[in-house]
Amino acid sequence: MILGIDPGLANTGYAVLADSKSSETRFQLVECGMVEVGKGQGRLKDIYEGVNKIIEKYEIGEMAVESMFFAKNAKSALKVAEAIGVIKVCGLKKGIEVKEYTPLQVKLALVGYGRAEKSQVEEMVRQELGLVELIHPSHVADAVAVALTHGFTMKYE
Repeated sequence: MILGIDPGLANTGYAVLADSKSSETRFQLVECGMVEVGKGQGRLKDIYEGVNKIIEKYEIGEMAVESMFFAKNAKSALKVAEAIGVIKVCGLKKGIEVKEYTPLQVKLALVGYGRAEKSQVEEMVRQELGLVELIHPSHVADAVAVALTHGFTMKYE
């Protein structure tokens, strides 16, 4: 199973994908949502514990994290980088290799165009998984997108 994560200190989205048993889709969405994160200095601990619970619950074999491509605010970029580090340590401690994908790589993998709009990526996620509705909120949709990107990338390496 693949665990995809869209990291953030306040909002960390996650998605668990499995190989599909259907001939219509390549992957099946097992679960997605937000990691419960409190306020203040305990946020990184909350992210670590939340990701750890998901890994244990689903026996995750592969992890994909959306990395930062650029940031307008250096202070918030550092905080997100800390969250990415905590997430990577969590996976590595469980013996899981963690791959990072930039937003550009995600857009190319799902839409075929690096400047695709967020709505186009969300629509491709919906179509690829055979879902009736789009996934919300956007942090969760991004986590599903990065998990799909990893799945597509690993199948064709």
